[in-house]
Amino acid sequence: MATTGFLLGKFLPPHAGHVFLCDFARHYVDRLTILVCSIEREPIPGRLRHQWMSELFPDCRVVHCADEVPQDPSEHPDFWSIWTDIVRRSHPEPINFVFASESYGQRLANEVQATFVPVDPGRQFAPVSGTKVRANPFGSWQHLPAPVRAHYAKTVCLFGPESTGKSTLAGRLVTTFDTVLVPEYGRTYTETFGVECTADDLRNIVRGHRAATAAAKRQCNRIVVADTDPLMTAIWADMLLGSRPPDLDDVSELADLYLLADIDTPWVDDGTRYFPDPGTRQKFFSLCQQELERRRVPYVILSGDWETRFRTAQRAIHEHLLPDQAQG
Repeated sequence: MATTGFLLGKFLPPHAGHVFLCDFARHYVDRLTILVCSIEREPIPGRLRHQWMSELFPDCRVVHCADEVPQDPSEHPDFWSIWTDIVRRSHPEPINFVFASESYGQRLANEVQATFVPVDPGRQFAPVSGTKVRANPFGSWQHLPAPVRAHYAKTVCLFGPESTGKSTLAGRLVTTFDTVLVPEYGRTYTETFGVECTADDLRNIVRGHRAATAAAKRQCNRIVVADTDPLMTAIWADMLLGSRPPDLDDVSELADLYLLADIDTPWVDDGTRYFPDPGTRQKFFSLCQQELERRRVPYVILSGDWETRFRTAQRAIHEHLLPDQAQG
């Protein structure tokens, strides 16, 4: 006969300890139910935590309970009967085993006539807690699964006109901060389909930027380095089309820090560039700065030689995104 298991938690947020608990349980039984419990006042929405746990454990039944119920036995005389009802709603079939790292597991197992299985109560596998992660997610980065990393990751975007060294600098920053790069999707697109871009082409480029950034955040080391972004594509619409369609102006995924490259560098034709004229380059740069000011986003201007730009960028990332990480 197939064995059934049950566990519950807030998963606020899920971390390596939770993953170990759930992996232990699903290998212990044939069918596992995971109950994600949330109340309104908690800092991470319950629906998002349920989404994360469903992604992490697709072979389990992952259920969400958002009832505003007591969180501790001291809060209500009927605490255990309330929670037993919740468990039975989430897992109406008989439960063979209840898994937990906390002491409540024994009592909960007794209430639902199941066998209690303790899992790593000393936190030897992963010395981490949800409280610790929320206080300093970067400090617990190695304990965070991919979807949670994406939630906490910060983005630094190389911004500005063409031929200002953004791609070269982006690569150097990726190496320095041991993280991942979101390549310039506009270059990928135009090298594939040609440099004559319509509004629909720019929309496709925006979709590429968004998809690449979402994918990179799951694998990054605290920060993602993006070589331009959808906001930059909106400015390209101004430059190439004369104005931007409203949907290209609707940019909600703004970077946490913009590094605006100045035009005090030689323009180099690499086959995919458009505007060598100094006056047009100045207009392009001005549009970029005006856009950042209009959006009220943090930005730093990079000017001077390549080494000076790199040092300015490195310092800005430490100051704005990694203030607790010592600068080398």
